[in-house]
Amino acid sequence: MISHETVVRGAIRYFLEHGTVDVDELAPILAVSRATLYRVAGSRELLLGHVLWALCEIRLDAARRARTVDGIEGVLEVTRHFGAGLADAKGLITFVTTEPELAGRVLSSPTGVVHPRVVAAQKEIFLEAGCGAGPGPAVDLDRLAYLYTRMVEVAAYSELQYPGRPDRGPVEQALRALLTEAWPGG
Repeated sequence: MISHETVVRGAIRYFLEHGTVDVDELAPILAVSRATLYRVAGSRELLLGHVLWALCEIRLDAARRARTVDGIEGVLEVTRHFGAGLADAKGLITFVTTEPELAGRVLSSPTGVVHPRVVAAQKEIFLEAGCGAGPGPAVDLDRLAYLYTRMVEVAAYSELQYPGRPDRGPVEQALRALLTEAWPGG
């Protein structure tokens, strides 16, 4: 029996090459039947969610390690590092532009694989950067992480659908305003 991890790893390789996951083509590559692949993966949409989360997690971990400052500026720095490579994510760009409705569901559904994990990671980023810890007004970090993530998703998704050199200034201003409201003087 093939493991879920093996299926996801194979699907990641396929996605990076093709910008999607075709289950009919992936099954023979993994030397399993289509039925077995679906039994292990659940559905194409779920499999894509696991693929995109795995790729997102790699980029997010690198962005977190690259943070050089704390506080609100540290949170924004992680966001900048994360977003910097999106223009070069050819597989992701292909997916978002060729299957935009599916991409929207897979990337941003609150009941999917990707979005809840990104929100949880964003909450951790707040804490790593020193926001939300210590004295001061209590902030609902779950709610703030959700809102922050939604704002970043909209900007990133738009950038992927309409490649080019977008003006990220207004987005960063809005994110800074959100965080400053939560942590005045942060």
